Amino acid sequence: MLNRIMTLSAVALLTSNCALAQVANGDFELWNGNQPDGWSVIDSGISVSPSSTQAQSGSLAAEVTVNTGSQSNTDFLQTIRVEQGKTYHFAVSLFHTEGHVKARLYVDGYQLYSAPSKTNQWQEISHTYTATSTKDIRVGLRFYDVSGFDGSEVVYVDNFRPAENSGNTTPPPVSCKDTTATLTLVTDQYASETTWLLTNKAGENLFEGKNLDNSTTYTKEMCLTDGDYTFKINDSYGDGICCSSGNGSFKLEAEGKTLASGGEFHDSQSFNFTIGDTSTTTPTEPPVVGDYYKAAEGKNGFALKTALYNIINNHNSRGYGAIWDLAKVADLDLYYEKDGSILDMYSEKPSGTDMPHFTKVSDQCGQYKREGDCYNREHSFPKSWFGGKVEPMNSDGHHLFATDGYVNSKRSNWPFGEVGSASYTSSNGSKLGAARAGLGYSGTVFEPIDEFKGDFARAYFYMATRYENEIASWEGNSANSDAVLDGTNSTVFEPWMLNMLKRWHQNDPVSQKEIDRNQAVFEFQGNRNPFIDHPELVNAIWGN
Repeated sequence: MLNRIMTLSAVALLTSNCALAQVANGDFELWNGNQPDGWSVIDSGISVSPSSTQAQSGSLAAEVTVNTGSQSNTDFLQTIRVEQGKTYHFAVSLFHTEGHVKARLYVDGYQLYSAPSKTNQWQEISHTYTATSTKDIRVGLRFYDVSGFDGSEVVYVDNFRPAENSGNTTPPPVSCKDTTATLTLVTDQYASETTWLLTNKAGENLFEGKNLDNSTTYTKEMCLTDGDYTFKINDSYGDGICCSSGNGSFKLEAEGKTLASGGEFHDSQSFNFTIGDTSTTTPTEPPVVGDYYKAAEGKNGFALKTALYNIINNHNSRGYGAIWDLAKVADLDLYYEKDGSILDMYSEKPSGTDMPHFTKVSDQCGQYKREGDCYNREHSFPKSWFGGKVEPMNSDGHHLFATDGYVNSKRSNWPFGEVGSASYTSSNGSKLGAARAGLGYSGTVFEPIDEFKGDFARAYFYMATRYENEIASWEGNSANSDAVLDGTNSTVFEPWMLNMLKRWHQNDPVSQKEIDRNQAVFEFQGNRNPFIDHPELVNAIWGN
């Protein structure tokens, strides 16, 4: 039986063998002077007293004053009895006042930390524990100083649960004054291989999950302050969580936006995202962009975009027919199956064997009746949006990719988007269907898999920059171009599309495949995609 660990969980799925541990005086309502009943081990590095001014549950909380940096003298514990084979769900609420000490949950060993930077609000740390034998264990907290500790700091502790006689088997919701991010994780049949971690910009581990149960759905709520974060999911076997051994998946959402999602990856997959507006009124230092982009240095915003346009706007248009030559060099699978077949982002499975297998040149379309018949040259930015067979857009290799002809026909000239209800799904999970609620657009959209969303987003930022001189006039070319473009040559995209593209760009960072392809297109037509060379340019132009 595999046990599971989920930190700071506001929602936990209880397994059939879960049990109620008897934590005495978990609400800290009973005191003998400054000694809380049941908490028999209080070290010399902390002092404890009852507090009625800062209670999260009931009328009292424990006011813990940390007065030493020596970590061997800051334990706040009690002993409880657990039974072999039973699973116990422990959680405690903490209130940091200054942010220069952190607390670590102790459940038969040291578990995860609180986030000291989240001051003047309640937060929660939790741990799920499966007893391997019937025995007495200790539970409680240890306190650690961090940078800025001045020798004395108060942390309030309350609602250590499940508490004796409280009747609580699941923790009550903890209020979040900032942004709640929700992770939904479905494990595959080998969940012990899967772990995940959420860190902040400073590299501190804030939340994590490991020791998960097979084929189980977990829901995890995390309270996040404004700032930059990284979500990383790992698979120790190297085959992701979908789809060879079950249909595992994950999705991290906040404020109606998907920050990370997927299931098909190899050893690991990372997503960088920002919560809130981290910009300041002071202009940021312009990015350093190297010799090719020298003329763009010192600029920000749309002035930077125009400078990039002036650098990349004179590429050599070689005609649509030459794209076959580009595809047999630039669109080869040297990264996943590494077999030199055509890498088609509409059917490529990052983990597992692809159903379509295209040999370069010999499998060019041609006629097709089903997925896997042949590959063609996909305008990821549909040619009807820029007026049909118009050069140089029609043969610009930075937005043309080799794709399955049948799947390409399904995509047609629909906008990229995020699907709520699919009417068609390709072999790798790319979907056509109605846009999901909350996207900001109501209509039919085509959604590539997470592995390649950033690739398409950077192709679109390239198009917005390379064709800055005329893209403002493309809005009226079709209903779908009107849904995507805003009729300007600066912002270029409608808000829903711009927000989504920035999210895709952030969640799916530049890969080696893109770097190599950017160089191949440069050798083919003489210009580069600046958003692959320097991903930071997206925010420098369009902001956070």
